[in-house]
Amino acid sequence: MIESFVHRFVPGAPGDPRTLLLLHGTGGNEDSMLPLAAALAPGAAVLSPRGRVLERGMPRFFRRLAEGVFDIPDLIARTGELATFVEEAVARYRLDSDAVTAVGFSNGANIAASLLLLRPGLLKGAVLFRAMVPLEPEQRPELSGTRVLLSEGRFDPLVPLSNAERLAELFGSGGANVTLNWWDAGHEFARGEVERAAEWLEGAERVAG
Repeated sequence: MIESFVHRFVPGAPGDPRTLLLLHGTGGNEDSMLPLAAALAPGAAVLSPRGRVLERGMPRFFRRLAEGVFDIPDLIARTGELATFVEEAVARYRLDSDAVTAVGFSNGANIAASLLLLRPGLLKGAVLFRAMVPLEPEQRPELSGTRVLLSEGRFDPLVPLSNAERLAELFGSGGANVTLNWWDAGHEFARGEVERAAEWLEGAERVAG
């Protein structure tokens, strides 16, 4: 599966076990979020795949039927493919499987949320910008020890407030340590949002250490 994903890998600094799994939004690619990774966790390794679904020529990680209406069978299948990619990349690049944190925006945040719900234990944690509920899992995931940051916009036209709150509930019901930050913004980043996420990530690393 690793050969099926166009991706970028950047080794981490010597002695730094962390890996950021970068998951771009619609229309992004394997390079789109590299500056964000540098701002969030300098020194961490970076694993950044390109979504394999095209929507009007724009890469995505899974199909949707309309804005905010997801193709659930495709989402489940693509989540499995991405999980296998991560497992194979961890082996190929000799990464610490217990130190992989997803960083996703929009569509990338949604597939990361799906990874947490359907493949618990694959990720140490996640920083999710503008995520919404990807699906309601049939079984409650076991997410004890997993730390999740949801960074949401109060005026986001794509993600209703209640939907973001429901996602936080889903993670929390599985035992995850969830932080939900609201910003006076829409679907775009707010001033200071990345810096706050970097502080959260640093704090999460201290707790884990």
